[in-house]
Amino acid sequence: MNLKIYKKGQAQYTRLGSGAAVMVIVGFGCWRLYQIFEGLAIANQSTKLWVQTLVPVILFGVIGFLVYWILNKVIVADFMINAEGEIKKVNWSSRQEIIASTYIVIIAVVFFACFLGGADVFFQILFRGIGLLPS
Repeated sequence: MNLKIYKKGQAQYTRLGSGAAVMVIVGFGCWRLYQIFEGLAIANQSTKLWVQTLVPVILFGVIGFLVYWILNKVIVADFMINAEGEIKKVNWSSRQEIIASTYIVIIAVVFFACFLGGADVFFQILFRGIGLLPS
């Protein structure tokens, strides 16, 4: 098993961020496992503390190693390198364009909400008028 970092320096922050995000989720899971083990019915408190503490810590370490190993596999690392390269090619909108687009979306949502509300009221009045809905 090769533990060297594949293509070191390429997509470094992408791999680091992905690994950190996964490990935060795993950390919360291990913390929850620690809390679940708190309710274990083991007579010896010392043994209970060892089980309650070591199982989540060992699990966190094993999953951390697996995340490191997976993020350095050739296919995964190449995917992240290519994804980072594509993100760098994206033409991001300016602040003014984003503000203008946001105003347009807000106006459109308000317009369609008013239109649909008006249509709903119109059809309620219409159907009550012809007797299809109770008054």
